[in-house]
Amino acid sequence: MKKTKQNQTEDSVKKYSVLATIATIALAFSACAPSAKQLKEAIEKDPSIVFAAIEKAPDKFIEVVMKAQQDAQKVSAEKAQDEEKKAREEEFKNPLKPAIDESRVIFGNKSAPITIVEFSDFQCPYCSKGYQTVQEVKKAYGEKVRVIFKHLPLDFHPMAMPAAKYFEAIAQQDHKKAEKFHDMVFENQNMLKEKGEAWFKEVAKKVGADQKKIDAALKDESIAKRIAADMEEAKGFNMSGTPGFVINGVSLRGAYPIDAFKKIIDQHLAAIK
Repeated sequence: MKKTKQNQTEDSVKKYSVLATIATIALAFSACAPSAKQLKEAIEKDPSIVFAAIEKAPDKFIEVVMKAQQDAQKVSAEKAQDEEKKAREEEFKNPLKPAIDESRVIFGNKSAPITIVEFSDFQCPYCSKGYQTVQEVKKAYGEKVRVIFKHLPLDFHPMAMPAAKYFEAIAQQDHKKAEKFHDMVFENQNMLKEKGEAWFKEVAKKVGADQKKIDAALKDESIAKRIAADMEEAKGFNMSGTPGFVINGVSLRGAYPIDAFKKIIDQHLAAIK
């Protein structure tokens, strides 16, 4: 099983803790410091040496371990940022190519130079943060950006798939109404747990959608196929969590702040000029 960044950090902390322990043990030996091999052999022969060393200076031991943990987290974070930066630079050279269907709902200027393809889950709290950030991006860049909303409903969010289907069902009637439905659901995400699908009907009514047409559209296999295609595409981009974004071929995985979007967008705009 592939280790997560958290597991890698925990492993690093353990390694640092062992080193800290060995360093403490070394102080208990004579002024002539033993070699690593000698320390290893001594500890294997008598593990109580470790406990004795800790008991001798418990406060110092905790201090060293805490520092080691902080150092490990810093190293892990720097490594992750470096890897992410390299991956992003590679995507600028060889951009990802999500399917762009001009017939589906597009938020913003359809001919904008920057296309943000968003993979999202209507019930995901991080996607709610992502929604807020995308709103900021739209305000900051205006006609220069457009957003294509795609679906990645997660299994443990029971209302995510029904919401995705409702969005697409309303989109068959009117794209603007679908966009309003999208905004209202994210702005009132807590209502999904409180009212379930009844909330969708309320929102549909508020945005002016025809409920009978929605009910008929929900039976349309093309909606299920579109959502399945979105999910498969996200999987192909190694997006297992939400939200995920592809900005003119460059990915952002997670609910990043607006500055992360700006770095990518500005670099794209500079290249276009």
